[in-house]
Amino acid sequence: MAQRKILIIFTGGTIASVKSENGLIPGLNAAQILEFIPEIPADIEIETLQLCNLDSTDVYYKHWLMISEAIERYYEGFDGFVICHGTDTLAYTAAALSYLIQNSPKPIVLTGSQKPIGMEITDAKKNLMDSILYAADPDSNNVNVVFYGKVIAGTRAKKNKSFSFDAFASINYPSIASVQNNGKIIRFINEPVTGGVKFYHSLNPKVFVLKLTPGITSDILETLFRQYDCIIIESFGVGGIPINLIDDLGRLKDKYAENEKIIIMATQVTYEGSDIATYEVGQRIQNRFRYLQTYDMTLEAAFTKIMWILGNFSGSFHDFHHIFKENINHDILNS
Repeated sequence: MAQRKILIIFTGGTIASVKSENGLIPGLNAAQILEFIPEIPADIEIETLQLCNLDSTDVYYKHWLMISEAIERYYEGFDGFVICHGTDTLAYTAAALSYLIQNSPKPIVLTGSQKPIGMEITDAKKNLMDSILYAADPDSNNVNVVFYGKVIAGTRAKKNKSFSFDAFASINYPSIASVQNNGKIIRFINEPVTGGVKFYHSLNPKVFVLKLTPGITSDILETLFRQYDCIIIESFGVGGIPINLIDDLGRLKDKYAENEKIIIMATQVTYEGSDIATYEVGQRIQNRFRYLQTYDMTLEAAFTKIMWILGNFSGSFHDFHHIFKENINHDILNS
């Protein structure tokens, strides 16, 4: 295989962390991190870009745009990209990049670690090496997360363990591939990309996630409608809204144009998705106002997808509904 050129973009996170008097904090730079993995194959050329050095708790939509813009700037000069990122919000960044960078024939890989790379026992070296190998493989494409040997579509990743090395799961969709301990890549889904890559440059951050709890009241709704363009409601089970919220939700929706305030119905259940029409508590809202539904999407994908839609498109509620249902990087199947 001809030499492959990979750009590693460093943003901080546990992988770059060192001990401080206030706990772990990102402190290693790109050169220091790469010193821990001298066994990079000779046919892979590595260049680095230190974009920031943050705990991922402090990463938000402006950083997603920053990462996307960096990849666009260097896109023609590299065969693949690896983004080193903190694990806590990595799934949000991976989903956001799946919408900001679409139909990419070149792989864009996100990874991180549960333990700093400088520790004696760490998952950082394996995750970074696996990511480099996957990004260098000519059959890899689009945005994916590589973690603990699993390759997960960028819209399907979710951190579901706080401390274990196998911290990420692929939600409601199979893993794309596996990177074995010997570096061999076993592919489960191999879909070549045709056509050119498409970059987007805008996100609308005015999206709020409202998690329902038993006995929740509607007091907060008016403030949410005033300040946000979209409210994602994390409902119970396959979907439903307590009866005491229905009237106020409907009243507030009626105050605005149909495409001005978007409600998305999601579920708090991790696996198998939503189906609002299953129970009467879900059907309550069907004739009261129009809404979008996440079905089998992850919350991270739904959250970033609507930010992308509202940031780049205008039109009717029907237009938003059509775009939201489009399958982008495996994000939605059951719609």
